[in-house]
Amino acid sequence: MAKSQLKKATITVLDGARKGEVIAVLFNPTEYTFERSNSYKAAPVPGLGAPLLQFVNGESDRLTMDLFLDDYTDPTGPTSLRQSESDPLNARLRALTTLLEIDRDLHAPPPVRFNWGPLEFAAVIERLGRKVTMFHPDGAPARVSLSVAFKEYRTLRQQLEDPRRESADKTKRRVVVGRERLWWIAAREYDDPDEWVRVARANDLDDPREIAPGDWLELPPMEHP
Repeated sequence: MAKSQLKKATITVLDGARKGEVIAVLFNPTEYTFERSNSYKAAPVPGLGAPLLQFVNGESDRLTMDLFLDDYTDPTGPTSLRQSESDPLNARLRALTTLLEIDRDLHAPPPVRFNWGPLEFAAVIERLGRKVTMFHPDGAPARVSLSVAFKEYRTLRQQLEDPRRESADKTKRRVVVGRERLWWIAAREYDDPDEWVRVARANDLDDPREIAPGDWLELPPMEHP
């Protein structure tokens, strides 16, 4: 088998007291799952059979997988053409599970990056479940199955410099809910409250205060999203 086929997945600590620490995954996952969801607000409108759904925000991506640790058959870890594993299973397990603990420098669990081939995913570890299936004679774990959920991590600077505006370059229609005003709608849709003028012009509104709950507005595309 070629060396490139045995490249190990790694988890790298991105910040905090353990910044730069790299934890190699002993057995590459056989599969992983990506999930993403959006949040919507249900706005009841009198006379309609169902509430109107208003997009609120996108949720963070989630990456889940099962990882395996085993030093029962080989005390130094599974055979690898890239590197051998000298740490006992307990030490490798502790390195992973403590990533859920509060870092003394960050006052929060540290962000990490999962790398495996072309996959690179910056995240925090949201959940980690472990199941011990084999033991050494002294009772120490010899084989462990880990169920890990990573939740996407993006700093405020990253989100401001690279906002997700996939839908702002297309004309849309949305309903006015509650006491919404044009500047508030413009701030949400275009990330700029001054864009209320664009919305007013597209809807032929002489007075931006004319809108009322239940009105439909056309939201023109941004010229340079």
